[in-house]
Amino acid sequence: MLLLQLLALNLRASTGLPLPLSAENSAQCTLLFKSLLLNVTELLKSEDLCYGLIQSNEVTVRSVETAQACAPSGTQNSGCVMLTNSSFSESECVMNIMRDLAYYDAAIESYLKSSLYRPDKEVPLLSPTLGIIQDLRKNCSPKTKGGHNSSEDTDNLWNNDSYVNRQKMCKMMRGFHARAITINRAMGYISSGDHRK
Repeated sequence: MLLLQLLALNLRASTGLPLPLSAENSAQCTLLFKSLLLNVTELLKSEDLCYGLIQSNEVTVRSVETAQACAPSGTQNSGCVMLTNSSFSESECVMNIMRDLAYYDAAIESYLKSSLYRPDKEVPLLSPTLGIIQDLRKNCSPKTKGGHNSSEDTDNLWNNDSYVNRQKMCKMMRGFHARAITINRAMGYISSGDHRK
């Protein structure tokens, strides 16, 4: 039994997972994630992005990987004391969040370079959101190989029709709002440390 516990401890120490953020950095990241959610909430209240578009509840969500990876698990999948609640992977959750942020970073940045209906309104509206996303990626992303580059995913996202582009961006930001809620809940769960108990 002692050998099994030592083996499990060694396995956890040798998995090569990203190191958790420092307490100071973690607090900063929590505030940044919260400000992202508040920013996107306010952005959607503005008439400037979705101005003149047919009101609908349609949203565009990139993928469900983050929601699945970041869902807290109440079950224990292992009989080993050291590996309780192993179905939740903090590193997988954070990596999926960072992939999402990379996608929205590239999508918003490429949108702002596309043909805009009202650049004087849309650029100041979306630039703060882009800035928060970039701060999160710079300061809160675990340092791992490979990074998260999603510019290839957004290369053909926008065309020369500003109306169609605004429709897509409006739906995307509605989906991003839902994703920002999920991300904030996941970060709260990670910060609580419940998954480590």
